[in-house]
Amino acid sequence: MEKVFARGQVVAGVAMLSGSLAGGLVAQLTNLGVPYIVRAGVLLVNFLLALMLMLMRDLGFTPQKATKVGQAIKQILSASVQHGLRNRPVRWVMLAAPFSAGVGFYAFYAMQPYLLELYGEQAYGIAGLAAAIVAGPQIAGGLLVPRIRRLFGRRTTILALATALSVSALVVIGLAQTFWLAIVVVVLWALMFAATGPVRQAYLNGLIPSEQRATLLSFDSLVGSTGGVVAQPFLGRVADVQGYGASYLVSAAVQLGALPFALLARREKAPADQIEATET
Repeated sequence: MEKVFARGQVVAGVAMLSGSLAGGLVAQLTNLGVPYIVRAGVLLVNFLLALMLMLMRDLGFTPQKATKVGQAIKQILSASVQHGLRNRPVRWVMLAAPFSAGVGFYAFYAMQPYLLELYGEQAYGIAGLAAAIVAGPQIAGGLLVPRIRRLFGRRTTILALATALSVSALVVIGLAQTFWLAIVVVVLWALMFAATGPVRQAYLNGLIPSEQRATLLSFDSLVGSTGGVVAQPFLGRVADVQGYGASYLVSAAVQLGALPFALLARREKAPADQIEATET
């Protein structure tokens, strides 16, 4: 499954890389409003393709009979708790998400003004470069997933190791005094983040019943986004008071909170944790 998720990540990375570079260049030559207009046109094209050409076919989907909204919400919450929070291997990975996702959101969006601050000049091209140096490792991470899998026997080992390395990278980014050092470490941080994404998705998909998969993955996204709701304003306030460097150091401390949950998931020795066994 990692290969499937990795391919999707590579495609998304290519789109993000080309779009971020083009957006930064367009903003540099015109103003910050023009890239938004261009984006609106791209979204319109996507909408027309999906609507008129019917390219988005959902294979294996069986519509359910219509139910009342309240009853449907109750069923979704019940399934989320039953197959998510009460499923120990899934629960630990989900509870790690608020720490990782919250920091990931902030680290990405704060990167642009932080790099501009280190660069010393107001250049919109640097803002586009900040997005590009995340998209590039996203592509590379997707391509490296098959090789990374061969180095480890268990998916939770990859998740725990990547968490520890991400914490270290955030500390170095926070302490960086030069623009180019920050660029190099950001690339390494983004590469680890991208390489573990497909592994985490494969782990969860292997533990969730197919009929409940969409519900559980949506619930997992909700749990992770909750961390972003809490972490981003807090880390932003740290940046206001102490600066961007300090906020990245605090981000490292928050990210460290995900490590115990990754280790707890590893202790469960779930069937989906064994890479070779899952393939067999």
